[in-house]
Amino acid sequence: MMDFTLKEIAEACGGALVFPGGADEEDRCVSSVAIDSRLVETGGVFIATPGERVDGHKFIPTVFAQGAALAVTQKSPKQVEAEHGCEASGWGCYLLVEDTLQALKDMAEAYRKKLDVKIVGITGSVGKTSTKEFIAGVLAEKYQVLKTEGNFNNEIGVPLTLLRIRPEHEVAVVEMGISDFGEMHRLSKMARPDICVMTNIGQSHLNNLKDRDGILRAKSEIFDFMAEDGEICLNGEDDKLAGLKEIRGHIPHFFGLGNHPAEEAVVTDIVSNGLEGSDALLLTRQAEGEPIRQPIHIPLPGRHMALNAAAAACVAGLLGLNGSEIAAGIGKVELMTGRTHVIRLPRYTLIDDCYNANPASMKAAIDLLALADTKKVAILGDMLNLGENSHRYHEEAGSHAAALGIEHILCVGEESRHMFWAAANNAEETTKISHYPDTETLLRSLASDSGELVPEGSTVLIKASHDMGFAKVLEFLRS
Repeated sequence: MMDFTLKEIAEACGGALVFPGGADEEDRCVSSVAIDSRLVETGGVFIATPGERVDGHKFIPTVFAQGAALAVTQKSPKQVEAEHGCEASGWGCYLLVEDTLQALKDMAEAYRKKLDVKIVGITGSVGKTSTKEFIAGVLAEKYQVLKTEGNFNNEIGVPLTLLRIRPEHEVAVVEMGISDFGEMHRLSKMARPDICVMTNIGQSHLNNLKDRDGILRAKSEIFDFMAEDGEICLNGEDDKLAGLKEIRGHIPHFFGLGNHPAEEAVVTDIVSNGLEGSDALLLTRQAEGEPIRQPIHIPLPGRHMALNAAAAACVAGLLGLNGSEIAAGIGKVELMTGRTHVIRLPRYTLIDDCYNANPASMKAAIDLLALADTKKVAILGDMLNLGENSHRYHEEAGSHAAALGIEHILCVGEESRHMFWAAANNAEETTKISHYPDTETLLRSLASDSGELVPEGSTVLIKASHDMGFAKVLEFLRS
């Protein structure tokens, strides 16, 4: 049950509660908040949002039949009845507002202010989700932790995450993603983070943010509503972040791989075990607490995972975890589907990294594939929203795959033509390189493949921006 009443919700959203049955229950606490009618619980709140394909208002009678305590709507019962043929007589308590999506944000902001919980806000161009998993996994060794689920990191996902926090939670790890200026300001206003983590400043969403300096300005809006006694953790390996000595009166803490003198949480002496992860040494020298010198096992492959472990150690040190607790948490980390997820099948091994892509994450994924001790196949698709330098970024990805000796390089999409040409110009004669105009064409070729494109026993990387639909490629190869 949430410590959040119907009256408090109405005050937060600036609306008046309507009780069609006449029973005034404004002091009733609600159980949960959802924008998907299928997820509405007994005593919960349903926020009806007008989607591009489906208008959530048509499900208001359904959620009341499921036991909802409140519907937040921007349409009156008569409007909904006229538009969707829904009987208005089935409505329970509702709150009429101008904009239900804004009401969701207002509700989350008000609820956050009531919470006695530490919030760790995570942003950056690359690695937000994997860093979130590391931090949440490590903190769970000592605290009751809630974390962002899936890709709920935008102006809908963040408020829904905040509204999932319950009295038993001691820490919430909240991923915060943006694509334009002003968005992070609004996310920070809702989340009011106690600890801000910035993973890096790379090339992403350049159509709106133009360059890395623009990305840094936009991401830095996370500090707009940070707690007065809050802490900041930055990647000391990133050139844009490493030079920041003070941020709005706060001295940042740095994490990394030992290449910045101010790094307080360092993962060093890394020994790669290929796709089985790596072993390393964790060193900390934070101002508070005893220094840590702790051997760790990072179960996920790739050097960038060591950086994620360092970020988790930095946050954990600020929240009082010791070396053995940090090591135990790191050793248990698992990543969600679509993000450097290694899948071992009888015929071949898949590296599922198909959730999204930008130049830095594409390079890291190719580096990871190069660790395999089998024949290596890279299925690489377009990286979207890269602005005027998109051609160059795709050329660099193709050249990088060729330079690392990837034996089969399959390039998919309009922009990936430039990846194909660069790979062809830099690869060995024995390298097989092909281009497909779209994902469907690739799938048809894979369906007729007798082992030429994806040889049995090979390791296959699947990487592209989300809108390329590479989840279909993954499912095809898995089946």
